[in-house]
Amino acid sequence: MSLPKTMHTSQPWRIHELTSDFSVEDVWAFRTPGAGPDDFPTMLAAMRAAGGPMKQAWPVRFLFAVRWKLGTFLGWDRPSAGVGERVASLRDRLPDDVRGAPRGPDNESMPLKAVYELDLESARELANKTVHTVMHLGWVQGANGDHELRMAVLVKPNGWFGRLYMAAIAPFRHLIVYPALTRQWERAWRDRDQAQAEHGEGTS
Repeated sequence: MSLPKTMHTSQPWRIHELTSDFSVEDVWAFRTPGAGPDDFPTMLAAMRAAGGPMKQAWPVRFLFAVRWKLGTFLGWDRPSAGVGERVASLRDRLPDDVRGAPRGPDNESMPLKAVYELDLESARELANKTVHTVMHLGWVQGANGDHELRMAVLVKPNGWFGRLYMAAIAPFRHLIVYPALTRQWERAWRDRDQAQAEHGEGTS
């Protein structure tokens, strides 16, 4: 479910040290019944086992397919517009104690690339011609006492075009993408034991 932006900004996340020039676009909560304070790595593993955008329902897959086609046609996603080219990676801003922490796995199916992964939070980034964006995941205690996953999307639009782009896609994020992501990630938590067993059998 959607949360006020203060639910992200009021937390003592390390990401705040890196993103003073970014704005908080969205904050979303995901229910993880029975989760404890040490279960963030378990949740991340369950999410990875559940797959990325291509494992989503067809409306989300369709939206992503249209977006990538437009990006290819209009040149939004050229390497020259990405992280390390048009913008520097947030990894260049990491303090020494975070720089030595694990980054988290990257692969071609994950457009957002790892910045860092700590015991209670992680961050990934993506840049193109429209925006430099960060997906921050944090692990906090919810109102019912269980811990839960929270996602914050932070953005630095690329000029007026980037601001228009973010405004144009807001309804699709809120009405289609985030609800589908909620179903996928909350199901991943519920099915985590089965997914881990299957993954273990497949890699033995």
